[in-house]
Amino acid sequence: MHRRKLLVLAVGLSLASGAFAQSGGSPARLRGKIDAVSADAIQLTLRNGTKESAKLAPNVRIVWLTVAQPNEIKPGSYVGTATVPLADGTLKALEVQVFPESMRGVGEGSREWDLGPDSSMTNGTVGSLVAAKGRTITITYKGGEKRVVLPDDVPIVTDEPADRGALSVGVNVLINGSRAADGTVTASSVSVGKNGLIPPM
Repeated sequence: MHRRKLLVLAVGLSLASGAFAQSGGSPARLRGKIDAVSADAIQLTLRNGTKESAKLAPNVRIVWLTVAQPNEIKPGSYVGTATVPLADGTLKALEVQVFPESMRGVGEGSREWDLGPDSSMTNGTVGSLVAAKGRTITITYKGGEKRVVLPDDVPIVTDEPADRGALSVGVNVLINGSRAADGTVTASSVSVGKNGLIPPM
């Protein structure tokens, strides 16, 4: 009887594990230029020259990325920034994305990123801004706060509403999504550079 209970438990765990694998996948991020577009997928050339494709989720979010101005970064604005650590414990911004109010709360928090060793992405609300020796801002989010130095030449972008019509051959995109066990990438969001802009994040 004891062995039978263990067998049932093992089978249950195996099924649960399989269900989890099928429902999820590892995070995927693709940066490149679109080569072809179909109803439910896009093909692209990545920045390293390799080819990749991504399925478009039925509810995929698509936005234009456009150039923003430094004065759009102000106390109370909701931003995302990819950063690398400095020796004094502060962070240096590699780019800043100023979200429109309708996107407040998107991706809130801080997590690892892939723009270089020890890079991270932090989304949150600008608290204070000090304009001395460049600009330094604090970004607050649920459970934490980061202090970020903004170099004078940091790329700053913002989002505009878009739809699948923005996905055309030759545009530069950043795709966020998931990669299944078979290697298939499904895009949950696509940021499209407007007027030749290359997404900096």
